[in-house]
Amino acid sequence: MARYLSIAAALATSAIAITPELFLGAPRRGVLTPNPTGEIAYFSVSQYSFEEQESTSSIKIIDLKTGDIRDSGLNASEINEIVWLPGTETGILYINETNEDVPGGVTLWIGDALKPNESTLVASLDAPYNGLKVANTSSGDLHFLVNALAYPNGTAYNEETAEIPRHQGRLYSDIYVRHWDTWLTKQRYAVFAGALLANSSYSLSHGGLRNLNQGVNFTVTRPETPVQPFGGNGDYDISPDGSTYVFLSKAPQLNKANYTAGYLYIGPFDGSVAPVAINGPNSTAAAAGHLGNSGVPTFSPDSSKLAYIQQDEDYYESDRWKLYVTPVVHGYGGTVSTGDFKPLAPNFDRWIEFIAWDPSSESVFVSAEDFARTRIFHIPLDSDEGYIPKNLTSGTTVSAFSVLPDSSLLVSATGVHTSRDYYITKGDGQVDLLFSATKVDKELAGLGPHTFEEFFFTGAQGNQIHSILVKPTNFVENKTYPLAYIIHGGPQGSNGNVWSTRWNFQVWADQGYVVVAPNPTGSTGFGQKLIDDIQGNWGSYPYEDIVLGWEYVQETYPYIDTDNGIEAGASFGGYMTNWIQGHELGRKFKALVTHDGIYDTQAAYVTEELWFMRHDYNGTILDPDSTYAKWNPLDHIANWSTPHFVIHNTLDYRLPESDGLALFNILQTKGVPSRFLNFPDENHWVLKPENSLFWHTEIFNWINHYSGVGGALDDEAIGE
Repeated sequence: MARYLSIAAALATSAIAITPELFLGAPRRGVLTPNPTGEIAYFSVSQYSFEEQESTSSIKIIDLKTGDIRDSGLNASEINEIVWLPGTETGILYINETNEDVPGGVTLWIGDALKPNESTLVASLDAPYNGLKVANTSSGDLHFLVNALAYPNGTAYNEETAEIPRHQGRLYSDIYVRHWDTWLTKQRYAVFAGALLANSSYSLSHGGLRNLNQGVNFTVTRPETPVQPFGGNGDYDISPDGSTYVFLSKAPQLNKANYTAGYLYIGPFDGSVAPVAINGPNSTAAAAGHLGNSGVPTFSPDSSKLAYIQQDEDYYESDRWKLYVTPVVHGYGGTVSTGDFKPLAPNFDRWIEFIAWDPSSESVFVSAEDFARTRIFHIPLDSDEGYIPKNLTSGTTVSAFSVLPDSSLLVSATGVHTSRDYYITKGDGQVDLLFSATKVDKELAGLGPHTFEEFFFTGAQGNQIHSILVKPTNFVENKTYPLAYIIHGGPQGSNGNVWSTRWNFQVWADQGYVVVAPNPTGSTGFGQKLIDDIQGNWGSYPYEDIVLGWEYVQETYPYIDTDNGIEAGASFGGYMTNWIQGHELGRKFKALVTHDGIYDTQAAYVTEELWFMRHDYNGTILDPDSTYAKWNPLDHIANWSTPHFVIHNTLDYRLPESDGLALFNILQTKGVPSRFLNFPDENHWVLKPENSLFWHTEIFNWINHYSGVGGALDDEAIGE
């Protein structure tokens, strides 16, 4: 450990404002969750100490009028999550990850946020449930939803009490076999419903928890909620009156490795009727032709309506997310259905990500990526084709937001220069800043918006391509800095005004570079056409945009030294780095960095989400018109000559480590200066603090050596 710190410290000079260890050791704050009256909110804080080699965490409460922050008194090391009890001011329901009676189980507690030591145990649960959502019914009973892994028979799975198998073999008859960083087992996630009966101290109903997914018939894909690998409790909801639930699951008649389609299922909370799909091919009320994935089902405050998003195409993950609203209809015999579906602001050319209702139930607020940051927009229920939503928030990126009782917005945000801001806005341009990390955290002292710029240049199709530019914190006029050209992943992603805990532009700039991060063809947040244009064009339009961006920087910014620049990218950015290595632009850089990138597109079927290539490469590997062979970096290895740093992790099943090993082996065979970095315990991303410090240290050691910012390469590499 001391060795890593000494290496990182050696990289720091008087010109560096934020080093990797300062950045990684700074507090990480969660998003705000306000109480029902909008007076206070809680949030979590975690911080890693490289000296102690451990993390600490706490739960804080912020006063939304004064911005004052205090400790909640709740044990953050045990509490999984907290929800406010509707209809109260400070009542809370939370999951404690410890259960003295059932190893691996959890417990449910009710308490008061202002009296943390007076909480009451209300339920002992036999598995590690999470994703808590709760509604307060007219009877006073609390209806709640949670999720957990479940056996095929519907019962919750608990690893600590499960029978240990006698062998380690895995046998599969269809795909997926593995996904993201996990080999699939017979268990699937499911939503469970439970009720806490109103009595002197609340108690769990005698029926215990009920698996809602068990009511869905399927022919191919077993229902699963939340949808893996990134789904959470945003994949389901409970109506505020506690009468109805809704959840998302992949299309039961389609193989989920080949299709993205997902439908919403609705049903009565009492379980009297099985859930029914409200959209998809067999749903008569759903909008015609909308067969793609669905998301963020959200009941209105009066429980009479449901808003959600859906895509049109059933094998395109980057299709536009469109907003719909439908009435919730309660029929005879306890049936629940929906009425006519209405699209809201259908010509809004952005991806809607999150939905929150106005207290009136007559409009919604949504978040959407827009010009390199996530913003909030207001959409009335009577909006039509001509309605174009307007941005209500500041220039940083919204991580999450809540609508307060007076319809103002409580926003948790980040930016290139700030790891966390909390503010309130009414959408009128006025922002009441409650908290900013850069004003509090000593690790981030000196950071500010003065380092951040944006520009546009003309791209390959004559369109305007956006780019971010980040200067060192202690930027000096009349001094030149090598270019750090960073290409984002996706390819349907973006470089934005956001604080990243993985690729942090300010940390890279403060090594002594000017970071330029373009948003070429395929990037999100600039309209669906730019996204769609990458289909079948991985090595053409985006590469040409990147070349034109480099030329624009060379011609426009005298303080950027392009002669000693470096280039780096992850995922699609890693593919593009490998493509650049084989083309003319590769000779313009002193060093390249590929993190988890494809080196051979004709071997792309080693991945898991096969619908991805089917769309982006114009068909399956069997289709003669597909582009698997057209844009293959492997075909250009004769040109590989720029020093190249390669990272690929063992648990990356999206792009397996064989891609990185083959890339490194070829570079070594050709005699190109190169290093290979592998983390056996990381997936597509490097998330563990000590690993991340080593990742930053070794990448910076590499690029600093070849760009002239630093000195000799270190001796950390394993050799003969």
